Amino acid sequence: MPDRDRVEGAARRMGGKAKEAAGHVTGDEKLKAEGRADQVSGKVQNAVGGLKDSLRGDHRGN
Repeated sequence: MPDRDRVEGAARRMGGKAKEAAGHVTGDEKLKAEGRADQVSGKVQNAVGGLKDSLRGDHRGN
């Protein structure tokens, strides 16, 4: 099973993409920026989870 950080990171990235798209549609620059920030945060969290998986030797999630 992949590390929980990988799952949460992927969810945060998807939410960030949706938030950025909503900001684009509505013209809300703050919402777009928050969406981009969420995507970066999710990417980092996913990478941390991947590192944890590697350290445990769990290669199924890769």
